[in-house]
Amino acid sequence: LSDLLNENGLETTIHNQPELSSIENRGTWLVITSTHGAGEYPDNIQPFINALQNTPPKMADVKFAVIAIGDSSYDTFCAAGQHAYDLLEDIGATPLADCLKIDVLNHDVPEDAAEAWLNENLARFSA
Repeated sequence: LSDLLNENGLETTIHNQPELSSIENRGTWLVITSTHGAGEYPDNIQPFINALQNTPPKMADVKFAVIAIGDSSYDTFCAAGQHAYDLLEDIGATPLADCLKIDVLNHDVPEDAAEAWLNENLARFSA
């Protein structure tokens, strides 16, 4: 997805272990997360989400989109991604699109579904 954005003239920075203090609270954020267990975040993003919840920064200058990956056979399907979307919206960031929920039961390669969605929504990221 980063390559696709770069190919379309958009600069990206990937944060595999995101730390709120090292990410500017302006620009466009694309948050991609799966859901584990009973609706929990993966270990690599949980501290970032905790920081957003506990000490939310000013987010008026942030636009965002969330891609959630999950398994619809669980009642917590994409719960972490939906929570991230709701949290960002609640603390003042502006959504670019509805939360994309990718079901691994329907998409063997979730990246393909995410790339198709991103291609459809590229103009929103450029605005």
